[in-house]
Amino acid sequence: MQNDLIERAKHIKLLILDVDGVLTDAKLYIGNDKEELKAFNVRDGLGMRLLMKTGVELAIITGKQSHIVARRMQDLEVKHVFQGQPNKLPAYLSLIQQLQLSPEQTAYLGDDLPDLPLLKKVGLAAVVADADAFIVPHAHYQTRAKGGKGAVRELCELIMSAQGHLQAIQESFFKDGSILHSPKEAG
Repeated sequence: MQNDLIERAKHIKLLILDVDGVLTDAKLYIGNDKEELKAFNVRDGLGMRLLMKTGVELAIITGKQSHIVARRMQDLEVKHVFQGQPNKLPAYLSLIQQLQLSPEQTAYLGDDLPDLPLLKKVGLAAVVADADAFIVPHAHYQTRAKGGKGAVRELCELIMSAQGHLQAIQESFFKDGSILHSPKEAG
């Protein structure tokens, strides 16, 4: 990892994620009864759980409103969920004030134009491998994995590695996976 990237990741206390195109592959599945379905990557979920175990807070700020997202975040025990936020900046500013964090202590992972205002504010701005080309130059890091295909896990592991937690967490699974206390926490 680059020295600047490692230094930025060392200070992260809050990781904020977009949903569509980041936690999902950006596809919307709509059934005949207008039921919306989303596919989440289980490995991303485990990465989120492990990162939270290290003391880093997680948040979701998304432009859409979805019961599916609410349920998935509840399953993962993500406390800070902001849906229906086409302008994500007010939710971000409220959140960092509530948590008493500086922008340098925050990271954001996005994929498209609505994410640009947050990418410009946070200490560690990241985009997925298949992000819109216009926002890529505004990021400190672009994942190798695409949205919904492990990009979140990759960024979680980058932060855990920079903060000196990743190796111990990985090694705990050789023993008994004791860092996780229930099957629900596995992802």
